[in-house]
Amino acid sequence: MTPAAAAEPGRPFVIPVFIPYAGCPHRCVFCNQTEITQAECGAGPSAAVRDGIEAFLKHKGPGRSTVQIAFYGGNFLGQAPDEICRLLDVAEGFVRSGDVDGIRFSTRPDTVTPDRLDLLAPVSVDTVELGVQSMDDGVLAASRRGHTAGEARSAVRRLKSRGLSVGLQLMVGLPGDSPETSLRTTLTAADLAPDFVRIYPTLVLKESRLALWHRQGRYTPLSLEAAVDLVSRMYGVFMGRGIPVVRMGLQASSGLDDPETVVAGPYHPAFGHLVLSELFLKCAAGLLAERRQAAAPSTAAIEVHPRNISRMRGLGNKNVEILKAMFHIDKLKIIPNPAVSTTAVRVERTDGIFGGAHGGCGLYER
Repeated sequence: MTPAAAAEPGRPFVIPVFIPYAGCPHRCVFCNQTEITQAECGAGPSAAVRDGIEAFLKHKGPGRSTVQIAFYGGNFLGQAPDEICRLLDVAEGFVRSGDVDGIRFSTRPDTVTPDRLDLLAPVSVDTVELGVQSMDDGVLAASRRGHTAGEARSAVRRLKSRGLSVGLQLMVGLPGDSPETSLRTTLTAADLAPDFVRIYPTLVLKESRLALWHRQGRYTPLSLEAAVDLVSRMYGVFMGRGIPVVRMGLQASSGLDDPETVVAGPYHPAFGHLVLSELFLKCAAGLLAERRQAAAPSTAAIEVHPRNISRMRGLGNKNVEILKAMFHIDKLKIIPNPAVSTTAVRVERTDGIFGGAHGGCGLYER
């Protein structure tokens, strides 16, 4: 994550501290944290951790209301208790100084035990992200996760009982997974009422077990198109339940952009944008189909909130071209309108094969 990404308006200023493989009992079939984080295993000496946090704080813009230190890339609660306390003590020093508001970390569900949670009591941990990946035990076993869906449910309950904010990290396209399985996972995860969700498509990273299985023909990743379509459906479920999806796809990095790092799979540096564009495309297509009257060339105009212009157009104007071809539209305008909800698409005016009345649709329903 870059400082610019961390300082995105409207979100907490998150200072990432990467601890690749720290606390991990084994390596999951899809994992190569060294390539994803571009960091060595573990967090390093306390002084190095402090220096990294201080360097990141220099990028904090004015008016940021929430600043968090986040431990990512490993299994935080799976580390030795002394190491957990060491890292929390370093982070807590910045809370005591007033430079940071809270601490967050990611961990496996099976490490969320009462004794480990007791270690958090003296410090300002407010958010825990669970690497759930799937709520299907068959998929978890095939991915060699080493925990069950039941343990994920228990972990959420324990974290909530301590007053902690809970995020769930999910993956699509894992070994043994299917669109139907992923959608069942989505519904089960939504029933747990997490505070937010991240969704990642499974990539075949070099030096991972999946890379071996891919070479052997034992594993085939999702195509980019299939991953975008599936994640867009999952996004709609979560957002319809009022559960924010804070990330879709891995954060772009020099490591992932290296063609030797991602052996196969639906990697795209703007994966989240593709998903949102797909949602806008589906919404607009459904709306135009409802208003279609006769087969004749026409013009049409679609209104969206100004921040959604690029999402409605799609990368390289792809959505516009698809809609024009699908509905035989000669001219299609995408018009910014601040009065339109940020989660809606509206037909501003149509003629020819479309009715002239205004109409609109939402990207998802609560």
